[in-house]
Amino acid sequence: MVTLNKIYTKTGDDGMTGLGSGERRAKYNLRVAAYGTVDEANAALGLARLHTSGALDEALARIQNDLFDLGADLCTPDTGAPLGYEPLRIIESQVTWLEDQMDAMTKRIKPLKSFILPGGSKASAHLHMARTIARRAERLMVELAARDDEQVGGAALHFINRLSDFLFVAARIANDNGARDVLWTPGKNR
Repeated sequence: MVTLNKIYTKTGDDGMTGLGSGERRAKYNLRVAAYGTVDEANAALGLARLHTSGALDEALARIQNDLFDLGADLCTPDTGAPLGYEPLRIIESQVTWLEDQMDAMTKRIKPLKSFILPGGSKASAHLHMARTIARRAERLMVELAARDDEQVGGAALHFINRLSDFLFVAARIANDNGARDVLWTPGKNR
């Protein structure tokens, strides 16, 4: 369990931050950017949840917790060196849960015949914002995983990819099961 009895430590005043392994990295480091962007997606979900209720809100609450798991996973690279503790990792069952939730929600909405514009309801607009932030986190994580000197777990990559898909479907659910979706009209203003 984490105990935070003092929020500022001054250890980051030099532009460095500590990973879960104790290693120090620059705050602009790609790994730090990746888990920072995961945190940003989590904050966007917090805003979305101001406008959700019921099963959707419960699902988003679970996802917020899983995003902290993902941040913990990313901030502790698997280097093979002993840590003295078992690092938290995203596991495939967290990915499967997202897929199961999406499958259930998709049954409630009509298939799309056009791309949709982010918007409609407040909840939907916020969910689309969280979706785009999750996509940015995914791009950073994929870039990190492509580096020879870095590691990102497969389940973590699967989770962030499914998350943005989930948030797209959730945004449609928040738009009265797609009835309030704003459809894109190609070339409308030409």
